Amino acid sequence: MNSTDTYTQPTAPVTRLPLAGNGMARASERRHSHGVDHLDLLESHAIFILREVAAESERPVLMFSGGKDSAVLLHLAAKAFRPGGFPFPLLHVDTGHNFSEVLEFRDKRVAELGERLIVASVQDSIDRGRVADPGVNASRNRLQAITLLDAINEHGFDAAIGGARRDEDKARAKERVLSFRDAFGQWDPKRQRPELWQLYQGRVQPGEHVRAFPLSDWTEVDIWHYIAREEIDLPSVYFAHTRPVVERDGMLLALSDWVHPGPTERAETTSVRFRTVGDATCPGAVRSEAVNRRAGSSPRSSRPGCPNGAPPAPTTGSRRRRWRTERREGYF
Repeated sequence: MNSTDTYTQPTAPVTRLPLAGNGMARASERRHSHGVDHLDLLESHAIFILREVAAESERPVLMFSGGKDSAVLLHLAAKAFRPGGFPFPLLHVDTGHNFSEVLEFRDKRVAELGERLIVASVQDSIDRGRVADPGVNASRNRLQAITLLDAINEHGFDAAIGGARRDEDKARAKERVLSFRDAFGQWDPKRQRPELWQLYQGRVQPGEHVRAFPLSDWTEVDIWHYIAREEIDLPSVYFAHTRPVVERDGMLLALSDWVHPGPTERAETTSVRFRTVGDATCPGAVRSEAVNRRAGSSPRSSRPGCPNGAPPAPTTGSRRRRWRTERREGYF
């Protein structure tokens, strides 16, 4: 080639793959035209954490339950690693007390992405005698700790990526982005590592593992605004729907195989939505007419932790102590 010749880089056709919503192209256009907002910064940091954990860990896994936080985490993972496949499988710790709509959404999203899903069952842990059965109507949330640790040990995972946020509880406010657990899955505050300048060191010894929380700095309002901006799909129970409920201890509990009206309680059918969709015996519904993502992130719903204006349950000292104890025992 002569010195006067010019070289033109060959261009290949670009194939755009759908990730987790139709809002991604519009969001990109908006960033180019209006600059970067705080949601862009949160998104960028979360993607950075996902890539760091994937790079530093030998066998990471991403927790996916079908809830709003894990749906956002899955969307971010798609942005971080598409068009290739995820460098980790997905893991759901199934209490057996789930909303059917959430399980249907979970399976639908996994099928759309073509990723591998591992389901660790609390009922299997009960059947094997690993944990005691708390009863038909009791919550199984705390039992997930043993099931999760058994799944981590069985598959040899050295990093578990989850959607926990610091704003959820004062006990979680002390958690760092990378939370190190010993060979027994226990959390020791004295062994946690500094994270200066957002630099993370995720190496662990054999038998140990790290829990990673890319959404640590997000608030619930951030989650809802991001869901609306990116048009992320969610289970239908997050939006207003008609459902039979019973009021108990100031909360509206959905009637199910595990929740029945007591002798002095009266069931009613009304329009409600849920803020959280974990163990179906626990989350209380709120009366609502919010039927879409925008309604969940509207100004009247922008109180921290209150996407529909419903006040959060008070965080008592005993509850904070219980959270610290459960975290030390291995609860996610």
